Amino acid sequence: MSQFALFVTLTLEPGSKEEFMPLIQQNAASSLADEAGCQRFDVLLPRKDDNENTVYLYECYDDKDAFVAHQAAPHYIQFSERGGAMIANSDVVMMAGQ
Repeated sequence: MSQFALFVTLTLEPGSKEEFMPLIQQNAASSLADEAGCQRFDVLLPRKDDNENTVYLYECYDDKDAFVAHQAAPHYIQFSERGGAMIANSDVVMMAGQ
C-alpha cells in the first residue's frame, strides 16, 4: 500500500474567507475523526502579507481508495454544497508515496 497525498491551493471569492474558514476546518476535523483512511488534513494560510484569498490544504490518505471514500463522505458533500461556491479556483497536486 502506498500513501496518497494532495496539496491543494484554493483561491476564494473576495470577501468569503470569514465564512469559508469554519466550513473547511469542520471538513478537516470530520475527515480525521470519521475516516479511517484519512491520516492528515491540514488547513494552512499564507503569511499575513501574502494573498488573503488563498487557503492551502495538505491531505494524506492510506491510498487513492481512501481519498475516493473521502469524496463520498457526508461531511465532504455538505462542505462542497456550502463552501464550493466560495471557491473561485482550485489547483490540486496529487502525490503518491512509495
